[in-house]
Amino acid sequence: MKQLHFGVDYYPEHWERARWDKDAALMQGMGIQMVRMAEFSWHKLEPEEGIYEFGWLDEAIGLFGAHGIYTIVGTPTAAPPAWMADKHPEILPIDREGRVRGFGGRHHDCQSSPVYRQYVRKLTEEMARRYGENPYVIGWQPDNELGNSHQELCTCASCRKHFQGWLRKKYQTVQNLNQAWGNAFWSQEYNDFKEVPAPRITVTGENPSAMLDWKRFCSDLIVDFAREQTEIIRRYAKNQFITHNYMGFADKVDYYKLGELLDFVSHDQYPGGFYLPESPHEKEHVLAATLDVVRSYKNQPFWIMEQQSGITGWEVMGRAPAPGQLSAWAMQSIAHGADAVVFFRWRTCAMGTEQYWHGILPHSGNPGRRYKELQDFIHEVNPLMDSLQGSMPNAQVGIVFSFEQEYAFQIQPHHKDLSYTRQLQKYYHALYERNIPVDFVPQQGDFSKYKLLLAPLQYLMSPEMEEKYMDYVGQGGHLLLTMRTGVKDVNNICMTERELPGRLSKVAGVEVLDYDCLRDAQIEVLFGEEKLPAGIWSDLMRLLPGTETLASYASEFYAGEPCITAHAYGCGACYYVGTEPGEALMDRLLSLACSRAEVDSLMEPVDGVECASRENESQSFLFVINHTGECKAYEAPEGYQLLKGGQAGALKAYEAQILQRQKMP
Repeated sequence: MKQLHFGVDYYPEHWERARWDKDAALMQGMGIQMVRMAEFSWHKLEPEEGIYEFGWLDEAIGLFGAHGIYTIVGTPTAAPPAWMADKHPEILPIDREGRVRGFGGRHHDCQSSPVYRQYVRKLTEEMARRYGENPYVIGWQPDNELGNSHQELCTCASCRKHFQGWLRKKYQTVQNLNQAWGNAFWSQEYNDFKEVPAPRITVTGENPSAMLDWKRFCSDLIVDFAREQTEIIRRYAKNQFITHNYMGFADKVDYYKLGELLDFVSHDQYPGGFYLPESPHEKEHVLAATLDVVRSYKNQPFWIMEQQSGITGWEVMGRAPAPGQLSAWAMQSIAHGADAVVFFRWRTCAMGTEQYWHGILPHSGNPGRRYKELQDFIHEVNPLMDSLQGSMPNAQVGIVFSFEQEYAFQIQPHHKDLSYTRQLQKYYHALYERNIPVDFVPQQGDFSKYKLLLAPLQYLMSPEMEEKYMDYVGQGGHLLLTMRTGVKDVNNICMTERELPGRLSKVAGVEVLDYDCLRDAQIEVLFGEEKLPAGIWSDLMRLLPGTETLASYASEFYAGEPCITAHAYGCGACYYVGTEPGEALMDRLLSLACSRAEVDSLMEPVDGVECASRENESQSFLFVINHTGECKAYEAPEGYQLLKGGQAGALKAYEAQILQRQKMP
């Protein structure tokens, strides 16, 4: 595959043909090497059933190719045309209230519909046959942001039938299903798989075991939908890659499973999204965590398929990126593992829903400050990208991430403010502030490479996972567990054989005898001589012999009882955290845990400055990014030489620097 590093998302169907040549010339002058096209162009490609019009796309691909710009082809299956919905209304999705979601937006499709699947297969094959050996086409993106817009969709008759088949394959007999779901409760037993509904809105309450399997099924359905397209494309596109644009922590589809179909994963990164409530400074760690979790989905470098290039907005808009901020955000993506950055979008659209989702060019199409800033960025950074290609962070800390844990807490969040992903991001934040690199790790991943492993909210537990955690600690690892560990089995049924956290008690050195859901309340925790705030939850526990109390509750009726503990086990140690620490308590806790595990920091922290690293066999690269509009000073680590930037140790507003160190042979 050609080593291409910078691109842009382009929609030739939105502009008159005479404009394409000018756009291609402007892109070439900017340093753009590739475009993604066609991912929403179904009607342009098939205006009537079975009538294909590829001429316009052929011409666009050829035109850009003549300018040295390659194409990533998107299959337009996220936007089925009106003629199809009119002829086959059964392809439209149905929500949990039984309402049909109509034509007029995007993702108005049921991905289990055999009728829709047939149309998808036909179009994908026509496109793959036509472009699979085109010398200007380098890769494919099936569909767009799979799972986007489908959170409560679809519950139609087709989805119900497919769900029943999925359950039959998993459980074999309806008696096994009844047992696994605990259907003796409220007389919910089934006599036949045909009786199992797709989960519409109920009168009151929902079976948490049924809902967990429904979420698993929905994820598997999306993976299967993507699988059909990738198999067709691979038959014709032997030398072209297949990727897909993920959405960070989005949870409709298990991205680890989807990634098994792909050559590498891609991601859409919008730091200034109008839909994000946080201010930019408060969410820089969330942006970094999002990039790190994307890297985890295949444990390899990734691409950015949509990188913010202007103001975001649909009905309402976000803030205008300050001068230098677009470059800083793009460098942040590279720092966390992106081998290529494709900016969204080339020119701000004049029609439709995304008229205010701004691109590199404004509505007028005339280059302005965004064009100039990103042109300078590409020209400066592109010569360095081949050296960075394939390099990865060398993290000593891992955070366990599981889509199934996320699903379980969506179903029963316990506390209105308890969120699985936000909890992980809070632990990540404390490490981010200390410039400590982090990997997110799937439950099936390799734990042994990490000195410190954080596993918050391990709510669903299996004997295999218990053994894996015990082995990790026994062999010298430092493990951090939290409240709500080992509560349920993999079927979302509460475990009853022993006190929480189940068999992991002998590793953690605690038994949880009771707990308190802190509704609209906070508690104080005594850590050393400091009283620090915490919230959401309190585990009330008994310590096993040899367990050390690191912090105790300092309020409520359990004041004086242990809150955070440490316990030696085998060659390692386990920390147990019975609450959700506030920011100060989190900082103290992870400072202690990192010190005991001998975890290294990349450099001394500076407020508003992010530090990240990538390494290969011969070189280490250090990225230092100023996310503020003020000048900042930092102490460059010994042995590093400035590779990009003005002056090592001194950052201008929104400046990003790269330092390099040769490894000893």
